[in-house]
Amino acid sequence: MWTYALKKLMYGLAVMAGVILIVFILFNVLPGDPARMTLGQRADVQSLEAVRKEFGLDRSKPVQFVLFINDLSPLSFHEHTVAVQQKYHFVTLLTFSKNVLVLKYPYLRRSYQTKREVTTILSETVPNTFVLAFTAMLFATLTGVLLGVLSAVHKNTWIDHAANAFAILGVSAPSFFAGIIIAWLFGFVLGPLTGLNMSGSLYSYDPFKGEVLTLKNLILPMITLGLRPLAIIVQLTRSAMLDVLAQDYIRTARAKGLSRNSIIYKHALRNAMNPVITAISSWFASLLAGSFFVEYVFGYNGLGRATVKALEMSDFPVVMGAIIFIAFVFIVINILVDVLYSFADPRVKLA
Repeated sequence: MWTYALKKLMYGLAVMAGVILIVFILFNVLPGDPARMTLGQRADVQSLEAVRKEFGLDRSKPVQFVLFINDLSPLSFHEHTVAVQQKYHFVTLLTFSKNVLVLKYPYLRRSYQTKREVTTILSETVPNTFVLAFTAMLFATLTGVLLGVLSAVHKNTWIDHAANAFAILGVSAPSFFAGIIIAWLFGFVLGPLTGLNMSGSLYSYDPFKGEVLTLKNLILPMITLGLRPLAIIVQLTRSAMLDVLAQDYIRTARAKGLSRNSIIYKHALRNAMNPVITAISSWFASLLAGSFFVEYVFGYNGLGRATVKALEMSDFPVVMGAIIFIAFVFIVINILVDVLYSFADPRVKLA
């Protein structure tokens, strides 16, 4: 298992390096002067040059890329000065003549518009997006597996037809369109009955209490974001269950007199979960990216909304940081899901 994990880790690092290279190239060919975006149009020449020197924009593109990698890498070389220490918050490992080898968090630089560190912006928005993605995936998984099992057990009945129709509808409706309809229907038309808001974030501001946890603002974006994975999970669970229920060992279990629930949930469902686990893992990572439009529609303060606002203002460091973070999450989840296979199905061996 350790050899397999190390191999997957090497693949992940290669993919991450490719993503970083593509992101750097794309955002360095776009028009605009980062120094002017940071300081504004009325900035003097001396201030502009200082910002360009800080970000290494006065260097050639290959040197800028090396500096960018040095900022992102947890192990990197930096000058041993107080200003650099305050900027990177590193721990010194080895000291050389003028430079030091340090251990630090990846430095994603500063926002052009707010002057705040991108890491700080991500730390404020990513938890809200993780909560939204996790609850959406939990809703999709529990509901999807239940509907898929019912559909397979009651094949060719009204339950099966209703579950399939719901799955087709969920796959067909784009998230931004479904979000608008759901917000209008349950937040506006039926708002007095549901008590839900058309828009709002996980934390709302109360003039007397400050920030207050508002879980009801999570319900509509959670359902919207979970519709598409729910539809896929219903179809996968139904198909896998039908295949497993036709196996010889299921017939043997029935012949031995095992209860119906024991056959379905203890024996059949566990062996039918591999494709579902694949869907859950890939969709959870996708939900972090798919939340962009949903968060924007519902005014939910998360990574997606912050990235869209950054794009509107050409705040490229925030956008680059979000893309790199999402790519990292994709890679980590894909590695973990392969390990989960062996726990879900003992027949699977890691190679």
